[in-house]
Amino acid sequence: MTLSTEVPLVKSRLSFMMFLQYAIWGAWLPLLWPYLSGHLGFEPDQIATMFAVGAVGAIIGPFFAGQIADRLMNSERFLAISHILGAILVFQLSWLESYSGFLVFSLLYSLIYSPTLAVTNSLSFHHLKDRDKEFGLVRVWGTVGWIVVGIGIGQWILYSATPTGVPEAEVQASQDAAMASAFVLSGILGLVLGFYCFTLPATPPTKGKQEFATWGAIKEIRMAPLVTLFMIAVPISCIHQFYFVHTSGFIGEFQRQSGDDSIAGFFNTVFGVGGGGMMTIGQLTEILVLALIPIFAKKISRKWFLLIGTAAYFARMLLFVLAADMGLDQGAGPLALLITGIGLHGLCFGCFIFVAFMIVDEESTKDVRASAQNLFNLVIIGIGVIVGSYLASGVATWATEGDQIDFAGLFTVPMYAAAACFVLLLLFYPNKEEVESMRATRG
Repeated sequence: MTLSTEVPLVKSRLSFMMFLQYAIWGAWLPLLWPYLSGHLGFEPDQIATMFAVGAVGAIIGPFFAGQIADRLMNSERFLAISHILGAILVFQLSWLESYSGFLVFSLLYSLIYSPTLAVTNSLSFHHLKDRDKEFGLVRVWGTVGWIVVGIGIGQWILYSATPTGVPEAEVQASQDAAMASAFVLSGILGLVLGFYCFTLPATPPTKGKQEFATWGAIKEIRMAPLVTLFMIAVPISCIHQFYFVHTSGFIGEFQRQSGDDSIAGFFNTVFGVGGGGMMTIGQLTEILVLALIPIFAKKISRKWFLLIGTAAYFARMLLFVLAADMGLDQGAGPLALLITGIGLHGLCFGCFIFVAFMIVDEESTKDVRASAQNLFNLVIIGIGVIVGSYLASGVATWATEGDQIDFAGLFTVPMYAAAACFVLLLLFYPNKEEVESMRATRG
């Protein structure tokens, strides 16, 4: 069963799956750093470890999730069981306060949830007739889910946990504590998705050339262009992690410094407070980019897509540096730079990470695609998140003066890293004609 016309409403059903898949994650991820540092009082190195264990599932995933989905169990059943178990685990994070307890449950949740990201991709590719035209229209609903929960949590914090007429420190403490509700919402959505997955189109395992599917996938990524893509994806993922670790705190600092400024107040009313709501501006532009990719997918080479995405990573960090240098209390100027930088997330994610998953599917043989997707997941939300988390924590410590972070200095580091990635990609990633020649040689 490979054609979308053979399954009733397949694109709608896959779109709802993606909506819930990313709503589960988007409910809490943008708020994790301020919640752990502000409400639970964890130190930066402890928080870095928390982000790191959250990526362990992406590292282990290819060695059991990909094997299960490729060889042993229907993908939709694997997703259903994983999400129900994950929902039970993420509920616990809403009340745990000890470092050891939060760390253990974060690790267990990562082992359950992380592999599902790649399996939803491979399941979708299995049932869509035209990857270039249809996958973007399905995956974009994951972005919509992220936006909906992000704004929802931001509004919840604004109206339920933002007292007036009290010192700023009390307002921040109240908002930080209310972020625990994000884990509750994530758990509810996880249960819904878990039971919904049992209704998805049957996606049975495939008998492949090798019994261990992951080994087959590893053999394939040793060849260009996948080997170059995987190597560049590691530093790009680290840069991506800088964004998710520190942007909500950067936005929160702006919101507190701007006070009752009418322009900032308008954005607070629309997106809520805490940083996560305003970060959904990036997901709004992501929708636009994902909608445009099918139009340009056959006109622009994969290499150019990746270069555009990498340039956007550089430009976003540059705008954050300029906004911080200008002073976050200076009104409309830094706000415009901040919002533009957030908005570039659409190009960052769409042109690099989204297109990279397409490339992995294109360059992998059918019998190991779930494992290949999980291996790329290992890089993006495994190795990159672990290394990026410790780098983000270390740079934050270096950039902290007293109790204030120098955000201009902090964002300079990933800005230069993105520039280096652009040069490496330009030099070493093969052109379209070279890729086609390699593909023909492999047969």
